[in-house]
Amino acid sequence: MTRNTPPRSSGSSSGKGSRRGGSQPGQVSRPRWGRPSRPEATDRDGLTARTAPIVPGEQEPSERPQPNRGAAGKDAKGAGKGAGKGSGKGAGAGAGAGAGVGGGKNSGKDSQGATGGARKAPRKQAVRPPKALRTAAVRTPRPETPSGEPLAGQRYEVEVGPVAHGGGHCVARHEGRVLFVRHALPGEKVVALVTEGTSTSRFLRADAVEVLEPAKERIEAPCPFAGPGKCGGCDWQHVTPGGQRKLKAAVLTEQLAKLAGLTPEEAGWDGSVEPVGGKLPAGQVPAWRTRVQYAVDPETGKVGLRKHRSHDVQPVDRCLIAAEGVTELGIEARDWPGIASVEVYAAAGSSDRQVVLTPRPGAQLPLVELDKPVSIARVDEQGDVHRVHGRSFVRERAAGRTWRVSNGGFWQIHPEAPDTLVDAVLDGLDPQWGENALDLYCGVGLFAGALADRVGEDGAVLGIESAKQAVVDARHNLAALDNVRIECDRVETLLPRTGITATDLIVLDPPRSGAGRETVAHLVGLEARRIAYVACDPAALARDLKFFREGGYRPVSLRAFDLFPMTHHFECVAILEPAGE
Repeated sequence: MTRNTPPRSSGSSSGKGSRRGGSQPGQVSRPRWGRPSRPEATDRDGLTARTAPIVPGEQEPSERPQPNRGAAGKDAKGAGKGAGKGSGKGAGAGAGAGAGVGGGKNSGKDSQGATGGARKAPRKQAVRPPKALRTAAVRTPRPETPSGEPLAGQRYEVEVGPVAHGGGHCVARHEGRVLFVRHALPGEKVVALVTEGTSTSRFLRADAVEVLEPAKERIEAPCPFAGPGKCGGCDWQHVTPGGQRKLKAAVLTEQLAKLAGLTPEEAGWDGSVEPVGGKLPAGQVPAWRTRVQYAVDPETGKVGLRKHRSHDVQPVDRCLIAAEGVTELGIEARDWPGIASVEVYAAAGSSDRQVVLTPRPGAQLPLVELDKPVSIARVDEQGDVHRVHGRSFVRERAAGRTWRVSNGGFWQIHPEAPDTLVDAVLDGLDPQWGENALDLYCGVGLFAGALADRVGEDGAVLGIESAKQAVVDARHNLAALDNVRIECDRVETLLPRTGITATDLIVLDPPRSGAGRETVAHLVGLEARRIAYVACDPAALARDLKFFREGGYRPVSLRAFDLFPMTHHFECVAILEPAGE
């Protein structure tokens, strides 16, 4: 798997890179940045007393103006600090490491009181509360009432256009209005049943309920629970494996052009989405999903999967894409009274199995008897996970070592994903002995461990992760490596406080929303030799690639991997270098 990989460096440096250490492979290079001091105690969101975001409109304590003794100055005293929550990452699938929402500073205008003297204050301005307090009092938005005549249930005959990003739908038009149609393929003529929207909606959502002219990539869906109005877990059961990868490639091509202004050639991409895993006979579905969350019907206690954009439960007796380790537990064969959801983890690197139960309010856990040995955990009303019996973690195997993943923490859910992504990152970065590296949004330490092995004892790796339990796991997993340090905080909060001004390599695997402009701006200032960006969302990747270009970095390699067959999700690894080199 070496396609689209930039040539390996010789280890020598020149020009801009000459001040990065200048070591040849095998030589000792003294780290240029020290290991940061351990951050202050954090709360469950990874925030400290100093790092909690400020309420919009308030200034940093060190930058506040002298108190005004007027009435408005008194009103302004109430502005305080707030906290932002992280967002998770997952795959269609799955899972997440947190990313923070930062606080900002205002210009100070609203916190200034009347100045007195000859200038006359505007009418009533001196007694109005500052803007930050006025907006805080009306945070709850009024519910929007759909206007126009409901169109759900209407049927339109349409010609299907290109695939669109997100949701596994294609674009069609009826009388000038856009329809996002699921269960269709580009070039088909179908009857579309409207599922959402009114006569005044900008667009409608619909399902293809009758295919009048099929595309050549269309097949009969192998899963009996796939199709209009049924399970929403798979998007493309009705498409050949090759057809699915072409659709994903089309989405990535469109997002690169629209959001990053890049052609595939400019992004260093050959235009393909690479298959992962062996080839299967026609009509057989790959059983790749090692983590499945079942919903429970409150009336029957039977498990199922959610319908698309709905809380309704589609009962299932088997999920075809679930890994064998999930299926063998027999979750679908028993009733789950008093339970809201049943999440199953089947480690690919061991025989460990874990079931995490979320009880309904006031309900007690049932006695769990399954077909295989399994650990049981429960989720409390605050969302915290507690061990009931067995281990609180599962053991995975990747990149030459065993990894502990606790309480449903983030781990790639395709069995071959961890090694596939590690190989792509290492091939692209080509780490050299003695180099320094950052692993941002590091989870349980997968990339940090792989980098540490390559940079050796004379190099150093700093990992940053906001999820507390993931940090505990990462420190456990990498305890034997003296050249690795893992810190718990948000990337955008901790990284500026480390004092790191330069590094050789960076790998980042941000949540689905991406890294964002401010974080990218900080990273380009570190002048890394190479950056590896691991992305589960092509739109977020494209936006951040644009920010990197603005900061002087260009993609030299881009690879896309079909790690979530039957869904619209896929994973990318982009390698970036300074544009001037």
